[in-house]
Amino acid sequence: MRRLGVGLLVAVLIVLGVWIAALKLLPDAAPTRDRPAPQATAEDAAAEAPESPLALPVAGIARAAIADSWGDPRENGLREHHGTDILAPAGTPVIAAAPGTVEKLWSSAAGGTTVYVRSPQKRWTYYYAHLSGYAPGLHEGQVVRTGDPIGFVGDTGNAGAGNYHLHFGLTRTTPEQHWYEGRDVDPYPYLAGKPAGR
Repeated sequence: MRRLGVGLLVAVLIVLGVWIAALKLLPDAAPTRDRPAPQATAEDAAAEAPESPLALPVAGIARAAIADSWGDPRENGLREHHGTDILAPAGTPVIAAAPGTVEKLWSSAAGGTTVYVRSPQKRWTYYYAHLSGYAPGLHEGQVVRTGDPIGFVGDTGNAGAGNYHLHFGLTRTTPEQHWYEGRDVDPYPYLAGKPAGR
C-alpha cells in the first residue's frame, strides 16, 4: 500500500514537472512594452456598429425614458437579461428600429409574440418581443424601413400579466447564420444614441 502511495506521488510530480516546462515554452499572452495589445481600428468599430443608427422602436417614447437593463437578473438569478426593456402602455405601436427584412414571426413561452428582422447585409438581427399582436399585413420576407409598423406593445410570453413593454434585442450575425443564431449585443447604447466606438 505504501509503495502505491509513493508511486502515485512520483507520477503526479512528473506530470506537474512536464506541465510547468510546457508552460515556459508557450509565448507570454500578456501585453508587453515590446508587444502592445492590439487596438481596435475604425474599420473594426464600423463592423461592430449596426448598419444605421437605431430609432427608438416604441412610438412616442423618448430616448431619455429608457433604462439600461442589460445583465439584470431574471428567473431569480438563474439567467441574465439580454436586451433592453422599453415600458409603454398596452397597444402602443412598435416600429422598426432599423431597415431590414422580416426573417421570422414566432411565438414562444419566453418571448411571446415576436418578430425577427435581419439587416440588409445580414450582419444584425433585431428582435421585438412580448408583442400583443403584429402590424396588419406583416409577413415573413417583408422588407421594412426604419419607422415602419412592426406590432403593438403587449405582455405576452414571460413578461408577466400587465407588465406591458417591448423587449428589444440585438444580435450580431454573419450572413451564413440563421435568424436564431449569432452573438447577443447590448442594444442600449445604440437606442440611447451612444454607440460604442463613436
